[in-house]
Amino acid sequence: MNLDSRTMMVMLSALILLFSGLLALAGLQAGNTRGTQHWALGGLCIGLGLGFSLLQQSLPGSAWVLVCGATLVALGIGFQFNGIQSFKSRACNKYIPWSLAVLVLIQNIWFVVLHPDIHARAVANSLVFALGNAACARALFIRIEQPQRTAYWFTGASFSVVSVMLLLRATVIFFAPANTYGLYSPTPINPATFFIISMAQLGLAFGFVLMLNYRLSADLHKLASKDALTGAMNRRSLEQEAARLLARCARTGEELGIMMIDVDHFKSINDRYGHPAGDEVLRRLAAVAQATIRSSDYFARYGGEEFCILLPSTSEKDARILAERLRHNYAELVMEFDGEVLCSTVSIGVSGSLHAGLEFALLVASADQAMYRAKQDGRNRVVMHSYCLNQVSASPETVANVI
Repeated sequence: MNLDSRTMMVMLSALILLFSGLLALAGLQAGNTRGTQHWALGGLCIGLGLGFSLLQQSLPGSAWVLVCGATLVALGIGFQFNGIQSFKSRACNKYIPWSLAVLVLIQNIWFVVLHPDIHARAVANSLVFALGNAACARALFIRIEQPQRTAYWFTGASFSVVSVMLLLRATVIFFAPANTYGLYSPTPINPATFFIISMAQLGLAFGFVLMLNYRLSADLHKLASKDALTGAMNRRSLEQEAARLLARCARTGEELGIMMIDVDHFKSINDRYGHPAGDEVLRRLAAVAQATIRSSDYFARYGGEEFCILLPSTSEKDARILAERLRHNYAELVMEFDGEVLCSTVSIGVSGSLHAGLEFALLVASADQAMYRAKQDGRNRVVMHSYCLNQVSASPETVANVI
Protein backbone atom coordinates (compact mmCIF):
# COMPACT_ATOMS: atom_id res chain seq x y z
CA MET A 1 0.00 0.00 0.00
CA ASN A 2 1.28 3.44 -0.94
CA LEU A 3 1.41 5.75 2.06
CA ASP A 4 0.28 9.16 0.88
CA SER A 5 0.19 12.36 2.91
CA ARG A 6 -3.34 11.80 4.17
CA THR A 7 -2.44 8.32 5.42
CA MET A 8 0.61 9.72 7.17
CA MET A 9 -1.48 12.49 8.71
CA VAL A 10 -4.04 10.00 10.03
CA MET A 11 -1.29 7.82 11.51
CA LEU A 12 0.50 10.79 13.09
CA SER A 13 -2.70 12.17 14.61
CA ALA A 14 -3.69 8.78 16.00
CA LEU A 15 -0.22 8.15 17.45
CA ILE A 16 -0.09 11.49 19.22
CA LEU A 17 -3.59 11.08 20.67
CA LEU A 18 -2.72 7.58 21.93
CA PHE A 19 0.51 8.83 23.49
CA SER A 20 -1.40 11.69 25.06
CA GLY A 21 -3.68 9.18 26.78
CA LEU A 22 -0.68 7.13 27.86
CA LEU A 23 1.00 10.15 29.43
CA ALA A 24 -2.24 11.17 31.14
CA LEU A 25 -2.51 7.73 32.76
CA ALA A 26 1.18 7.80 33.70
CA GLY A 27 0.67 11.23 35.25
CA LEU A 28 -2.18 9.92 37.40
CA GLN A 29 0.05 7.13 38.68
CA ALA A 30 2.95 9.53 39.24
CA GLY A 31 1.08 11.50 41.90
CA ASN A 32 2.75 14.84 42.53
CA THR A 33 5.28 14.60 39.69
CA ARG A 34 5.02 17.87 37.82
CA GLY A 35 4.94 18.21 34.05
CA THR A 36 3.19 15.03 32.95
CA GLN A 37 -0.24 16.62 32.67
CA HIS A 38 1.26 19.42 30.55
CA TRP A 39 2.71 16.79 28.21
CA ALA A 40 -0.60 14.96 27.99
CA LEU A 41 -2.48 18.18 27.29
CA GLY A 42 0.12 19.21 24.72
CA GLY A 43 -0.19 15.89 22.94
CA LEU A 44 -3.97 16.17 22.94
CA CYS A 45 -3.83 19.62 21.35
CA ILE A 46 -1.33 18.52 18.69
CA GLY A 47 -3.31 15.38 17.89
CA LEU A 48 -6.57 17.31 17.59
CA GLY A 49 -4.87 19.99 15.51
CA LEU A 50 -3.62 17.43 13.02
CA GLY A 51 -7.05 15.82 13.05
CA PHE A 52 -8.59 19.17 12.07
CA SER A 53 -6.25 19.28 9.10
CA LEU A 54 -7.76 16.04 7.85
CA LEU A 55 -11.00 17.91 7.25
CA GLN A 56 -9.22 20.36 4.97
CA GLN A 57 -10.12 19.53 1.39
CA SER A 58 -9.87 22.85 -0.42
CA LEU A 59 -9.79 26.57 0.23
CA PRO A 60 -11.71 28.62 1.14
CA GLY A 61 -14.48 26.29 2.31
CA SER A 62 -12.57 24.81 5.24
CA ALA A 63 -10.26 27.74 5.89
CA TRP A 64 -11.22 28.25 9.52
CA VAL A 65 -10.83 24.56 10.23
CA LEU A 66 -7.25 24.79 8.99
CA VAL A 67 -6.66 27.90 11.11
CA CYS A 68 -7.96 26.13 14.23
CA GLY A 69 -5.84 23.06 13.51
CA ALA A 70 -2.59 25.01 13.19
CA THR A 71 -3.41 27.04 16.30
CA LEU A 72 -4.01 23.87 18.34
CA VAL A 73 -0.67 22.43 17.23
CA ALA A 74 1.14 25.60 18.36
CA LEU A 75 -0.71 25.53 21.68
CA GLY A 76 0.30 21.90 22.18
CA ILE A 77 3.99 22.63 21.55
CA GLY A 78 3.82 25.41 24.13
CA PHE A 79 2.27 23.06 26.69
CA GLN A 80 5.02 20.50 26.05
CA PHE A 81 7.68 23.15 26.64
CA ASN A 82 6.06 24.22 29.90
CA GLY A 83 5.78 20.56 30.91
CA ILE A 84 9.52 20.12 30.46
CA GLN A 85 10.25 23.21 32.53
CA SER A 86 7.84 22.09 35.22
CA PHE A 87 9.32 18.58 35.27
CA LYS A 88 12.74 20.13 35.86
CA SER A 89 11.25 22.16 38.74
CA ARG A 90 11.89 25.36 36.82
CA ALA A 91 9.50 28.29 36.71
CA CYS A 92 7.26 27.97 33.67
CA ASN A 93 5.58 30.93 32.01
CA LYS A 94 1.87 30.16 31.57
CA TYR A 95 1.68 32.73 28.76
CA ILE A 96 4.10 30.85 26.47
CA PRO A 97 1.55 28.37 25.03
CA TRP A 98 -1.05 31.08 24.49
CA SER A 99 1.44 33.52 22.97
CA LEU A 100 2.60 30.84 20.54
CA ALA A 101 -1.01 30.00 19.69
CA VAL A 102 -1.90 33.67 19.10
CA LEU A 103 1.11 34.10 16.80
CA VAL A 104 0.10 31.10 14.68
CA LEU A 105 -3.56 32.16 14.74
CA ILE A 106 -2.70 35.62 13.37
CA GLN A 107 -0.41 34.37 10.63
CA ASN A 108 -2.91 31.71 9.56
CA ILE A 109 -5.79 34.16 9.44
CA TRP A 110 -3.60 36.33 7.24
CA PHE A 111 -2.35 33.60 4.89
CA VAL A 112 -5.52 31.50 4.82
CA VAL A 113 -8.46 33.89 5.15
CA LEU A 114 -7.40 37.43 4.32
CA HIS A 115 -4.63 36.87 1.76
CA PRO A 116 -4.64 33.17 0.85
CA ASP A 117 -1.13 31.93 0.12
CA ILE A 118 -0.63 28.24 0.81
CA HIS A 119 3.15 28.42 0.28
CA ALA A 120 3.62 31.28 2.73
CA ARG A 121 1.29 29.65 5.25
CA ALA A 122 3.14 26.30 5.11
CA VAL A 123 6.55 27.98 5.42
CA ALA A 124 5.45 30.22 8.31
CA ASN A 125 3.81 27.38 10.24
CA SER A 126 6.76 25.04 9.70
CA LEU A 127 9.21 27.68 10.97
CA VAL A 128 7.20 28.43 14.11
CA PHE A 129 6.67 24.73 14.87
CA ALA A 130 10.36 24.02 14.23
CA LEU A 131 11.44 26.77 16.64
CA GLY A 132 9.01 25.49 19.28
CA ASN A 133 10.39 21.96 19.04
CA ALA A 134 13.95 23.31 19.05
CA ALA A 135 13.18 25.16 22.29
CA CYS A 136 11.90 21.91 23.81
CA ALA A 137 15.07 20.13 22.69
CA ARG A 138 17.28 22.88 24.11
CA ALA A 139 15.50 22.64 27.46
CA LEU A 140 16.33 18.92 27.63
CA PHE A 141 19.99 19.05 26.62
CA ILE A 142 21.26 19.82 30.12
CA ARG A 143 23.92 18.36 32.38
CA ILE A 144 22.25 16.07 34.87
CA GLU A 145 23.28 12.92 36.69
CA GLN A 146 22.91 9.55 35.03
CA PRO A 147 20.70 7.72 34.23
CA GLN A 148 18.33 10.68 33.98
CA ARG A 149 20.62 12.38 31.47
CA THR A 150 20.07 9.52 29.01
CA ALA A 151 16.30 9.98 29.18
CA TYR A 152 16.55 13.77 28.89
CA TRP A 153 18.90 13.68 25.91
CA PHE A 154 16.98 10.92 24.12
CA THR A 155 13.79 12.96 24.36
CA GLY A 156 15.69 16.09 23.31
CA ALA A 157 17.05 14.24 20.28
CA SER A 158 13.49 13.28 19.27
CA PHE A 159 12.44 16.93 19.47
CA SER A 160 15.48 17.83 17.39
CA VAL A 161 14.46 15.38 14.66
CA VAL A 162 11.01 16.97 14.50
CA SER A 163 12.55 20.45 14.36
CA VAL A 164 15.00 19.54 11.59
CA MET A 165 12.28 17.92 9.48
CA LEU A 166 10.04 20.97 9.82
CA LEU A 167 12.91 23.27 8.82
CA LEU A 168 13.62 21.05 5.82
CA ARG A 169 9.94 21.16 4.88
CA ALA A 170 9.91 24.96 5.13
CA THR A 171 13.03 25.19 2.93
CA VAL A 172 11.69 22.85 0.23
CA ILE A 173 8.34 24.63 0.08
CA PHE A 174 9.99 28.06 0.02
CA PHE A 175 12.00 27.19 -3.07
CA ALA A 176 9.20 25.24 -4.77
CA PRO A 177 7.56 26.80 -7.85
CA ALA A 178 4.44 28.86 -7.22
CA ASN A 179 1.09 27.07 -7.07
CA THR A 180 2.68 23.61 -6.88
CA TYR A 181 2.27 22.88 -3.18
CA GLY A 182 -0.75 21.55 -1.33
CA LEU A 183 -1.19 19.83 2.01
CA TYR A 184 -2.06 16.56 0.30
CA SER A 185 -0.16 17.12 -2.95
CA PRO A 186 2.04 14.22 -4.14
CA THR A 187 5.24 16.17 -3.51
CA PRO A 188 7.65 13.83 -1.63
CA ILE A 189 8.33 16.27 1.21
CA ASN A 190 4.90 15.80 2.77
CA PRO A 191 4.82 12.00 3.27
CA ALA A 192 8.51 11.97 4.16
CA THR A 193 8.02 14.68 6.78
CA PHE A 194 4.93 13.08 8.30
CA PHE A 195 6.52 9.61 8.37
CA ILE A 196 9.73 10.76 10.10
CA ILE A 197 7.81 12.93 12.54
CA SER A 198 5.60 9.92 13.34
CA MET A 199 8.71 7.93 14.21
CA ALA A 200 9.99 10.85 16.28
CA GLN A 201 6.67 10.88 18.17
CA LEU A 202 7.37 7.30 19.18
CA GLY A 203 10.69 8.54 20.53
CA LEU A 204 9.04 11.43 22.35
CA ALA A 205 6.49 9.20 24.06
CA PHE A 206 9.17 6.69 25.04
CA GLY A 207 11.44 9.49 26.23
CA PHE A 208 8.76 11.13 28.37
CA VAL A 209 7.86 7.80 29.98
CA LEU A 210 11.56 7.05 30.53
CA MET A 211 12.07 10.45 32.19
CA LEU A 212 9.07 9.80 34.42
CA ASN A 213 10.28 6.30 35.28
CA TYR A 214 13.72 7.52 36.33
CA ARG A 215 12.18 10.34 38.38
CA LEU A 216 9.86 7.94 40.22
CA SER A 217 12.74 5.52 40.78
CA ALA A 218 14.84 8.33 42.27
CA ASP A 219 11.94 9.44 44.48
CA LEU A 220 11.39 5.88 45.72
CA HIS A 221 15.09 5.53 46.48
CA LYS A 222 14.97 8.80 48.41
CA LEU A 223 11.94 7.62 50.39
CA ALA A 224 13.63 4.30 51.12
CA SER A 225 16.74 6.04 52.44
CA LYS A 226 14.96 8.61 54.65
CA ASP A 227 13.30 8.46 58.04
CA ALA A 228 9.67 9.42 57.54
CA LEU A 229 9.32 11.34 60.81
CA THR A 230 12.44 13.51 60.82
CA GLY A 231 13.62 13.51 57.20
CA ALA A 232 17.04 12.28 58.33
CA MET A 233 18.79 9.32 56.72
CA ASN A 234 17.69 5.96 58.05
CA ARG A 235 20.01 3.39 59.59
CA ARG A 236 20.38 1.32 56.44
CA SER A 237 21.46 4.25 54.26
CA LEU A 238 23.82 5.46 57.02
CA GLU A 239 25.54 2.07 57.10
CA GLN A 240 25.99 2.20 53.32
CA GLU A 241 27.57 5.66 53.50
CA ALA A 242 29.73 4.56 56.43
CA ALA A 243 31.13 1.64 54.42
CA ARG A 244 32.04 4.00 51.59
CA LEU A 245 33.61 6.60 53.88
CA LEU A 246 35.60 4.04 55.85
CA ALA A 247 36.94 2.55 52.62
CA ARG A 248 38.08 6.02 51.61
CA CYS A 249 39.72 6.53 55.01
CA ALA A 250 41.62 3.27 54.55
CA ARG A 251 42.95 4.52 51.20
CA THR A 252 43.76 8.11 52.14
CA GLY A 253 44.56 7.85 55.84
CA GLU A 254 42.13 10.63 56.78
CA GLU A 255 40.02 10.37 59.94
CA LEU A 256 36.28 9.84 60.33
CA GLY A 257 34.47 11.30 63.30
CA ILE A 258 31.16 10.06 64.68
CA MET A 259 28.53 11.37 67.12
CA MET A 260 25.84 9.39 68.88
CA ILE A 261 23.04 11.61 70.18
CA ASP A 262 20.31 10.64 72.63
CA VAL A 263 17.43 12.77 73.92
CA ASP A 264 17.54 13.07 77.69
CA HIS A 265 14.49 11.79 79.62
CA PHE A 266 12.64 11.03 76.38
CA LYS A 267 10.39 8.46 78.03
CA SER A 268 9.29 11.07 80.56
CA ILE A 269 8.44 13.48 77.73
CA ASN A 270 6.23 10.86 76.08
CA ASP A 271 4.57 9.96 79.39
CA ARG A 272 3.85 13.56 80.37
CA TYR A 273 3.02 15.24 77.05
CA GLY A 274 2.06 12.29 74.85
CA HIS A 275 3.66 10.67 71.84
CA PRO A 276 2.81 13.54 69.43
CA ALA A 277 4.94 15.79 71.65
CA GLY A 278 7.74 13.22 71.58
CA ASP A 279 7.57 13.12 67.78
CA GLU A 280 7.79 16.89 67.64
CA VAL A 281 10.85 16.82 69.93
CA LEU A 282 12.56 14.45 67.50
CA ARG A 283 11.65 16.65 64.54
CA ARG A 284 12.98 19.76 66.29
CA LEU A 285 16.22 17.99 67.20
CA ALA A 286 16.63 16.85 63.59
CA ALA A 287 16.08 20.40 62.35
CA VAL A 288 18.65 21.83 64.77
CA ALA A 289 21.18 19.13 63.94
CA GLN A 290 20.84 19.59 60.17
CA ALA A 291 21.19 23.36 60.57
CA THR A 292 24.32 22.95 62.73
CA ILE A 293 26.36 20.32 60.89
CA ARG A 294 28.25 20.83 57.64
CA SER A 295 26.88 19.99 54.22
CA SER A 296 29.43 17.18 53.91
CA ASP A 297 28.28 15.45 57.12
CA TYR A 298 25.75 12.59 57.29
CA PHE A 299 22.89 12.83 59.78
CA ALA A 300 20.71 9.80 60.48
CA ARG A 301 18.10 8.52 62.88
CA TYR A 302 19.72 5.41 64.31
CA GLY A 303 16.78 4.13 66.30
CA GLY A 304 14.12 5.45 68.69
CA GLU A 305 15.35 8.74 70.12
CA GLU A 306 18.95 8.05 69.13
CA PHE A 307 20.67 9.80 66.21
CA CYS A 308 24.05 9.35 64.59
CA ILE A 309 26.23 11.78 62.63
CA LEU A 310 29.19 10.79 60.46
CA LEU A 311 31.84 13.49 60.08
CA PRO A 312 34.25 12.95 57.16
CA SER A 313 37.81 14.27 57.50
CA THR A 314 37.17 15.12 61.16
CA SER A 315 39.19 14.23 64.25
CA GLU A 316 37.62 13.36 67.57
CA LYS A 317 38.53 16.78 69.00
CA ASP A 318 37.01 18.63 66.05
CA ALA A 319 33.90 16.45 66.31
CA ARG A 320 33.61 17.42 69.98
CA ILE A 321 33.59 21.14 69.07
CA LEU A 322 30.75 20.59 66.60
CA ALA A 323 28.91 18.41 69.12
CA GLU A 324 29.11 21.13 71.78
CA ARG A 325 27.66 23.62 69.33
CA LEU A 326 24.79 21.26 68.51
CA ARG A 327 24.12 20.51 72.19
CA HIS A 328 24.08 24.21 73.03
CA ASN A 329 21.78 25.12 70.12
CA TYR A 330 19.28 22.43 71.04
CA ALA A 331 19.37 23.26 74.78
CA GLU A 332 18.39 26.86 73.95
CA LEU A 333 15.38 25.70 71.95
CA VAL A 334 12.08 26.31 73.76
CA MET A 335 9.06 24.19 72.84
CA GLU A 336 5.50 24.55 74.05
CA PHE A 337 2.94 21.76 74.44
CA ASP A 338 -0.53 22.10 75.94
CA GLY A 339 0.36 25.52 77.30
CA GLU A 340 3.47 24.22 79.07
CA VAL A 341 7.02 25.13 78.14
CA LEU A 342 9.27 22.18 77.44
CA CYS A 343 13.04 22.47 77.49
CA SER A 344 14.79 19.36 76.26
CA THR A 345 18.48 18.44 76.23
CA VAL A 346 20.68 15.82 74.61
CA SER A 347 23.66 13.73 75.62
CA ILE A 348 26.30 13.22 72.94
CA GLY A 349 29.09 10.70 72.66
CA VAL A 350 31.94 11.44 70.26
CA SER A 351 34.52 9.10 68.79
CA GLY A 352 36.91 8.89 65.87
CA SER A 353 38.48 6.30 63.64
CA LEU A 354 41.96 7.09 65.02
CA HIS A 355 41.02 5.53 68.38
CA ALA A 356 38.17 3.16 67.48
CA GLY A 357 39.44 1.80 64.16
CA LEU A 358 37.94 1.53 60.70
CA GLU A 359 35.00 -0.75 61.44
CA PHE A 360 31.59 0.89 61.64
CA ALA A 361 30.38 -1.37 64.46
CA LEU A 362 33.40 -0.42 66.58
CA LEU A 363 32.90 3.27 65.83
CA VAL A 364 29.25 3.12 66.91
CA ALA A 365 30.11 1.11 70.02
CA SER A 366 32.80 3.57 71.09
CA ALA A 367 30.52 6.59 70.53
CA ASP A 368 27.73 4.78 72.39
CA GLN A 369 30.04 4.16 75.32
CA ALA A 370 30.89 7.87 75.42
CA MET A 371 27.21 8.80 75.21
CA TYR A 372 26.32 6.52 78.13
CA ARG A 373 29.12 8.14 80.12
CA ALA A 374 27.61 11.56 79.34
CA LYS A 375 24.30 10.36 80.75
CA GLN A 376 25.97 8.88 83.79
CA ASP A 377 27.79 12.15 84.45
CA GLY A 378 24.55 14.16 84.53
CA ARG A 379 23.26 14.39 80.93
CA ASN A 380 23.21 17.49 78.72
CA ARG A 381 26.88 17.13 77.92
CA VAL A 382 29.41 15.87 75.37
CA VAL A 383 31.91 13.14 76.20
CA MET A 384 34.75 11.88 73.99
CA HIS A 385 35.57 8.20 73.71
CA SER A 386 39.24 8.91 74.42
CA TYR A 387 38.17 10.30 77.81
CA CYS A 388 36.35 7.06 78.59
CA LEU A 389 39.48 5.07 77.80
CA ASN A 390 41.27 6.90 80.59
CA GLN A 391 38.50 6.31 83.10
CA VAL A 392 37.21 3.25 84.86
CA SER A 393 34.51 1.65 82.66
CA ALA A 394 30.99 1.81 84.03
CA SER A 395 29.51 -1.50 85.17
CA PRO A 396 26.68 -3.09 83.13
CA GLU A 397 24.23 -2.34 85.95
CA THR A 398 25.13 1.35 85.90
CA VAL A 399 24.74 1.59 82.15
CA ALA A 400 21.34 -0.12 82.34
CA ASN A 401 20.17 2.38 84.94
CA VAL A 402 21.35 5.30 82.81
CA ILE A 403 19.39 4.09 79.77
